[in-house]
Amino acid sequence: MPRRKQPTARQVRLGLELRKLREAAGLKAREAAALVGADSVQMSNIESGISGVSEARVRRFAGQYASSDSELIEALVAMATDRTRGWWEEFRGVLPAAYLDLAELDHHATFRHDVAVTHVPGLFQTEDYAHALFAYMNPEFPDSEVALRVDHRMKRKVVVEGADPIPYETVIHEAALRIKVGGRTAMRAQLTRILEMTEADHITVRVIPFSLDDFAGSGSALVHLGGPVPRLDTVVRDGPHGTAFLDSEAQLEHFRTLFRKVKEASLPPRQSRDLIHQLAKEL
Repeated sequence: MPRRKQPTARQVRLGLELRKLREAAGLKAREAAALVGADSVQMSNIESGISGVSEARVRRFAGQYASSDSELIEALVAMATDRTRGWWEEFRGVLPAAYLDLAELDHHATFRHDVAVTHVPGLFQTEDYAHALFAYMNPEFPDSEVALRVDHRMKRKVVVEGADPIPYETVIHEAALRIKVGGRTAMRAQLTRILEMTEADHITVRVIPFSLDDFAGSGSALVHLGGPVPRLDTVVRDGPHGTAFLDSEAQLEHFRTLFRKVKEASLPPRQSRDLIHQLAKEL
């Protein structure tokens, strides 16, 4: 298969999972390559996501590695054979790759869990709120760049507002609901939008109030995307140097625990809705 100039996060993940299976079998790359009629360069390209891999070769790898996890193998086959070109492709080459990678991961996710501390989760943001955020970034973006990022963010909401939405659960700190991003009017509209979204059966919203005693999770912001099997989950975290996609078993377990702890500290959905409603009335 032809080499890719810039593999997506999902393509890189497929290669990484194949490498994990090989290493679990105790085989070196050159040994595994010989078993399936490839060479070391081809093997390196496959395991780094630079080259694609066919369904037949994924199954041959699984057989040579004596992998008995049939659900994982079927999930990897689905990743290898997927040819989806989603709405995010219109932004390729004009927005950073991480934006497209997150949209693609959203599209294939089986669920999504968010923890938001300082800003309203992206999937809930109104156009005015998102515009205010992107326009405030440093270094400043030109108006055309702000418009592109806002457009992308609005289209990403299809995963919770479209015809086939995924289960979505989010925990939002009261700080994110009180900071008047875009001004009082924009924030009132933003809170109203969150209240509307809480009516959907597939959406659960919880709030961590300022009144909570002894909350030490202010650094807990994260996005947790469910894979077809738990091993293929992905955690996304934004940092000062860009977006990180985390997928090791230890990392995934750490963030599952973190989400559980933050969720346990939050108000139940009904009380959370009441608090959001009260904050909206105060604006």
